[in-house]
Amino acid sequence: MRGLILVGALLLSWPFTAYAENVRVDKVISVYDADTFRVDIAGWPDIVGKNMSVRVNGVDAAEIRGKCEGEKQLARQARDFTRQFLANGQVIELRNIQRGKYFRLLADVYVDGHSLTDALLQSGLARPYDGGSRQGWC
Repeated sequence: MRGLILVGALLLSWPFTAYAENVRVDKVISVYDADTFRVDIAGWPDIVGKNMSVRVNGVDAAEIRGKCEGEKQLARQARDFTRQFLANGQVIELRNIQRGKYFRLLADVYVDGHSLTDALLQSGLARPYDGGSRQGWC
């Protein structure tokens, strides 16, 4: 039984061990909110490289389905900022990739060498986030 668990763990970790270095995004599929978007990554197996959800490391942004209209409005503004930031770049790179919740990739996102995390924080559209409890936006 222990051997089976070990083999399963190795198989599940394989794509991220093999691709733990910086990865270039082939195509942005969609941007859900300021800190979550979907991408295609050329050269990765389709099961992990096609339409893969990416969570931006180090930030918390307002939720599209927020608790109040102010949060929803800020979430749309922040989402549009991220869309524009990604669309204006030539090279989108994922660094320090980890497995996040919900099968997402958690990564530092760079566009033409500029950090999306830093841009969101400097714009006031997101707050620093370390994985702990979150503050509300309402």
